[in-house]
Amino acid sequence: MAEKRKTKKRKEEFGEPPESEKATSDEYAVAKWLKANVPTKKTKFLNHHVEYFTGTKAVDALLTSKWATGKNPLFTNRLEVTDFLHQMLLHKLFHRAKKVPVSEQELKGKSKKKDIEKSSKSGDEKDDKASATEGKEKENKEKEKKKRKIRLEMHLEQVFLDSLDAYVWIYDPMPWYYWVCGALVVFGVIGVCMFPLWPATVRKGVYYLSIAAAAFLVMIIVLAVLRVVVFCLVWILTLSRHHLWLLPNLTEDVGFFASFWPLYKYEYRGPGSDSDKAKNKKKRKKDKQSDDELEEKTPLIQAETPPPASEPAALVESCEKEEPQEQETFPESASAEKHSESDTDNSQRSSTDRDFEIVETADLEQDTNTT
Repeated sequence: MAEKRKTKKRKEEFGEPPESEKATSDEYAVAKWLKANVPTKKTKFLNHHVEYFTGTKAVDALLTSKWATGKNPLFTNRLEVTDFLHQMLLHKLFHRAKKVPVSEQELKGKSKKKDIEKSSKSGDEKDDKASATEGKEKENKEKEKKKRKIRLEMHLEQVFLDSLDAYVWIYDPMPWYYWVCGALVVFGVIGVCMFPLWPATVRKGVYYLSIAAAAFLVMIIVLAVLRVVVFCLVWILTLSRHHLWLLPNLTEDVGFFASFWPLYKYEYRGPGSDSDKAKNKKKRKKDKQSDDELEEKTPLIQAETPPPASEPAALVESCEKEEPQEQETFPESASAEKHSESDTDNSQRSSTDRDFEIVETADLEQDTNTT
């Protein structure tokens, strides 16, 4: 006890707020009335779905309530209302939050992620619905410009003010039907535990009901196996052209009666079917896209090929200097060229792998006459 008194004195000395006490019955009644009559908005706060209201709307609503206009009013002006709501805040019925506007970069990042996910799931559908999506995007952008998006963060100063600040509800009363359902569950468990004390006729009825439920479950399992067997037989005999499903919604996530309707579903997926036409359309689109890409790349390749570069001036000058030296050594080079030409002729002849040469008959007659 002495330690608690010391801590209280220290808090009073240093100006710290005292520990929050439990809310009164009037505060609970006011909180319940505010939740029902003051407009609230839903948003995410620290990855939790919450409801929040603004301070001015709460003050205006309480000034017209029975607690301000009755015989024994709790408050009569705006200052008294703000003080009363401040006490409710200290008693943890709601807390103050800070409105932070969401930047355009964050919105663009989120929209890009959504577009990437949609494109990965339905890449082919975008080509068919491009014009419609563009119109919707424009409308969404106009709406976003009109409505400013915000997010909530915890405010460091937990004080109630008569302003447009956001106050997140902590008080969440339990609805009355929750209590009723809980009581029924408790009584039902107690009744099942007292099964040996039930009358004989009731126990016999429960026995027959349990057998009927088990038979129903077995029937559903048999139908699920049978429908798969029928589908496989039809699929194999028709070479995957005919698809027949009995009770197609039996294993789908639908209601009880919807799972037994329709009774069957038949599809033809052979040549000339709708699925075959859709595949052909996709192939044509891909071929067109590849052709367009090739047409776009060819002018780029032609533009990228550089023209033949001209020789630099230094090389030209060096060639001019070397010209007189070449003229001086011309006779020697001429003899060398003759030898090289004879060698090339011999190499050409030898490359044919023959020891003879094809000539005209007139040349042969001249040779015989000379001999």
